Amino acid sequence: MNEKQKLSREVVDVVIVGAGPSGAVAAKRFAEAGMSVVCLEQGGAPDYTLIKNDRLDFELSKDRHFSWNPNHRQAPSDYPVDDSESEVAPLMWNGIGGSSVLYAAAWHRFRPSDFRVRTLDGVADDWPISYDDLAPFYDRVAEDFSVSGVAGDPAFPYHDVPLPPFELKEMEKKMIAAHERLGWHWWPGSNSIASVKHNNLEPCVRRGACLWGCFDGAKASVDRTHWPVARRLGAKLLPFSRVLRVETDSRGLATGVTYVDKETGETLLQRGRIVVIAANGLGTPRLLFNSTSGANPDGLGNSSGMVGKRLMMHPYATVIGLFDDFFENWQGPFGQRMYSMEFAETRKDTDFVRGAKWQLMGTGGPLNTVGAFPWGDNAGWGADFHKTVNKRFGRSIDWSIIAEDLPEEHNRVVLHPTLTDADGVPSPKMIYKNNENTRRLMKFNVERASEALREAGAYEVLQAPFFRETGWHMLGTCVMGDDPQTSVVDSYGRLHDVANLFIMDGSVMPTSSCVNPTGTVAALALRSAEHVVETAREQHVSLEHA
Repeated sequence: MNEKQKLSREVVDVVIVGAGPSGAVAAKRFAEAGMSVVCLEQGGAPDYTLIKNDRLDFELSKDRHFSWNPNHRQAPSDYPVDDSESEVAPLMWNGIGGSSVLYAAAWHRFRPSDFRVRTLDGVADDWPISYDDLAPFYDRVAEDFSVSGVAGDPAFPYHDVPLPPFELKEMEKKMIAAHERLGWHWWPGSNSIASVKHNNLEPCVRRGACLWGCFDGAKASVDRTHWPVARRLGAKLLPFSRVLRVETDSRGLATGVTYVDKETGETLLQRGRIVVIAANGLGTPRLLFNSTSGANPDGLGNSSGMVGKRLMMHPYATVIGLFDDFFENWQGPFGQRMYSMEFAETRKDTDFVRGAKWQLMGTGGPLNTVGAFPWGDNAGWGADFHKTVNKRFGRSIDWSIIAEDLPEEHNRVVLHPTLTDADGVPSPKMIYKNNENTRRLMKFNVERASEALREAGAYEVLQAPFFRETGWHMLGTCVMGDDPQTSVVDSYGRLHDVANLFIMDGSVMPTSSCVNPTGTVAALALRSAEHVVETAREQHVSLEHA
C-alpha cells in the first residue's frame, strides 16, 4: 500500500488543494500549529536541470520546458483552457511551487486606498477588511519570501524590508534622473529575490532568467521557501494528484476531496475536517463548478451566483525606449529594477478612475530583443533581424505598465460544455474584455511612460499596449464580502455556504489594485490560516469525522 492509499484511509485536520504560494503559506502555518495536513497537487516538482540559464542556448530552450501558457506547454499536469473569448491569455504553472516557479517576483503590498475603492471612487466594492487588518501578515510573509528592497517608499505606509536592495545600475540611474527632472515618483525595486543568502535561498547573481525558473536558487518560489519547512514539520505533499471535486455530507459540510492519482490511475478520497482550495482565480471556480450535487446544482458555494464572476486580469502594456548608450539591460532582476507609483491613484485631471504601476525592466538577451514579449507587434524577426538585434540589445529600456482592473460580472470563468482534461473533467472557459475605463487609463499611462523615456534620452519609443499573453494575475472570481447574497466567502475566505471550506488564493479579492498581487495573496492566506488555527475548537466539521 503506497502513501496515498494509506492517507486516504485517514481523516486529517486539513486537506489543501494546490501547492502554489497560498497553499504553501497555509500548509506551513497549519503544520507549525501541530495540525495534520495533506496537500494535493496535480503536477510534480519543477526540474531545474532541464535548462541552464548560464549556458548560451538558454534563450532557445527556456520556452520548451518553462513556457508560461499551459495551452502551449500542454504538460501532463496542465488542463486545457478555452480563452477564445478572452482578450488576455492565462499564464500559470501547475506543479509544486505553483506560478511562483515562473513569476517575476516583483513584491508589493496593496495600499490603504485599494481596500476602499467604492468609498473613494464610487466603483467596485470596498473590502470587508482594511489595510491595517492585513499589515501584520504582510510583515510576516515578507520575511518568509526573502523580500529585498528599500524601506520608506512614500507611496505606501511605512514598513520594513527584510533584505538590502540590489545595486542600481546605469539603466536605472538614467530613468531616475529623468523622473527627478519631471518631479515624478520612483523607488528602487522590491522583489522576493534574495540579495544576500537568506533562509533557504542563495544570493541572486543577476542572470535575468527569473521568468523561466531560477536555476541559481535565489528567487522565492515556494518549492524552495515553504514546502521544505512544511514537510519537515509533518505536512504531507502528494504530487500528481488531480482533484476532481469537493465532497460534502447531508448537512452541506465538506468531508474531503476526490482525486485521481496520476501515477497509478486510482481514484481516491482524501478525507479532512477542513478543506482549503488554493487553485488560483481560474482553477478554484472550476473546482467549485465541478462539485455539484442535488443541494448545489449550480456549483458548490454558489448560492449567490457569484462563483466565477468579476474576473480581473491586470491589463498590461510595455513602452520601450531605444538609446545610443550601451548598458547591461539583460541583467536581473528581470521583473522590477525600479518602479513608479506616480499615476497609481485616481487623478482629478483625467477621464478615468484608479491607476497603474510602472516597473522598469531590461529587455533581455539577444533573442529576447526580437520576441513577442516585451515587443508586441514590434517584434523584430525578418530581413532586418541582425540590424534589429544590434539596435536593441543593451540599448533598450522597458517600462512595463500594470493597470488596475475593475471587477465586472460579465468578465468571468465558466465551464466549457465539451472541453475536458485528460480525466474527463470539464475545463474552464474565460470570458474577458477590457472596458472603456481601462482603455483610457492605459492610453494615458502609455503616453506618460513615453514622455519619461524621451526625457531620459530615448531617440525612439515603441509602444505595445494590451498584451494578450500577460494573464499572470487571475483574481476576483470567488469574491469576499460580508453579505452572502453578493459574495462567495467571508473576510477569512470561509465559504458562506460551507462552514468548513476555505478559499485561500487571489480569487477572493474584491479589487485588484495595480501592483503585483502575490504579496497580498500570501498575506491573505496567512491571515486566513491563522484564523483557522485560532478557532479550530469552534470549527464546524462533518459528523462523519466527529
